[in-house]
Amino acid sequence: MSLMTIDERSVNEIASSNGAGLRDAGAFRERLDRLAEVAVRVGLGLSRGQELVMTAPLDALPLARRITEHAYKAGASLVTTLFTDEEATLMRFHHASDESFDQAAEWLQNGIAASYRSGAARLGITGTNPALLAHEDPNRVARANLALSKASRPALDLITRHEINWTIVACATPAWARQVFPDDDEETAVARLWEAIFAVTRVGSPDAVQNWQTHDAQLQQRARLLNEKRFSALHFRGPGTDLRVGLADDHLWLGGGTTARNGIPCIPNMPTEEVFTTPHKDRVEGLVTSSKPLSYQGSLIEDIRVRFEGGRIVDMAAKTGEAILRRMVETDDGARRLGEVALVPHSSPISKSGLLFWNTLFDENAASHMALGQAYSTCIRDGDTLDASQLGGKGANSSLIHVDWMIGSGRMDVDGISPDGGAEPLMRFGEWVE
Repeated sequence: MSLMTIDERSVNEIASSNGAGLRDAGAFRERLDRLAEVAVRVGLGLSRGQELVMTAPLDALPLARRITEHAYKAGASLVTTLFTDEEATLMRFHHASDESFDQAAEWLQNGIAASYRSGAARLGITGTNPALLAHEDPNRVARANLALSKASRPALDLITRHEINWTIVACATPAWARQVFPDDDEETAVARLWEAIFAVTRVGSPDAVQNWQTHDAQLQQRARLLNEKRFSALHFRGPGTDLRVGLADDHLWLGGGTTARNGIPCIPNMPTEEVFTTPHKDRVEGLVTSSKPLSYQGSLIEDIRVRFEGGRIVDMAAKTGEAILRRMVETDDGARRLGEVALVPHSSPISKSGLLFWNTLFDENAASHMALGQAYSTCIRDGDTLDASQLGGKGANSSLIHVDWMIGSGRMDVDGISPDGGAEPLMRFGEWVE
């Protein structure tokens, strides 16, 4: 047996796949290590003595190991990683009994929620196949998603209330890479996706931590400027879109990092280019068309078109995945309402890459977007002190889901609407009006 570990072989194979051979393995390993360090030090802000619960696809093993190493170096008391296997997921859809699709591992989700309540941080590595369930029975997909949403609600509540420090980072995987670069062979596609991930997560240079701190400060400054305006609504206008989004009472704009209720600063999404807030669940009117496809739990939904009245979706269509979309918004009443609205300039690094990542973590940071479902209480003034009823009274939505989809483009204009009805340009052709 070779003395080279599986992890080392994986790193070398990825590095050599761009045709440059093992002389690039060192550079790749350096950037992978830098991504792990930034995820732990900046994304999580992991505290000494804190536990870490990590979720990851099997193909993310090299990155998961680097994160584990940096977590222990930062003083983690225990790192527990839960791996997912896409082949096992497909086996369920191909061979399980029909009643299986109304079940979820509630015991596991309760355990995860318990770990958060005891002070654990959460890190998710994304990189799953965006089209994994595209050819499966939409009814079964919807039922499985609903069962999982119900089982994971206790953990989701803790995350949306920012009770804990958490973050999400990405790992290039073969299935995902083939979706992004369909004309390349698998090895080349994986190498190109890694290059893109390293670029937009700002880990291409040794001062990656400082780069993130500077970027975080810029996003927070943008959020402060919007908070000073105290707009009552946003008006989006673009191809297929004429939408007025009322903002929740006492709403707050956030951008970049936040301080969780446990007192630990973190940056929940890496990459992040957005400033975001909470819409009023009853004050959304008009038409909106998606500008990028939505990858939703293994299914693709393209060219979404919906109409809102009184805050609720009353009509919807999609070029592909419409059945999945309809079942998603039927999850509960809150699934038809907005829980987040976010502004992202069209010139963001992700947009400038010219890539469609087929992954919400990336694509939402290429374009202004909104989320159906659960609102973040942290986007309400003193929201962490309010109960669900009080948050609802401010206009914050409640749901089992939180699904972001992209509506912005280089042809989108956005106005801020003041309480007296006056309009102030915020974005023109997708860019900030300075």
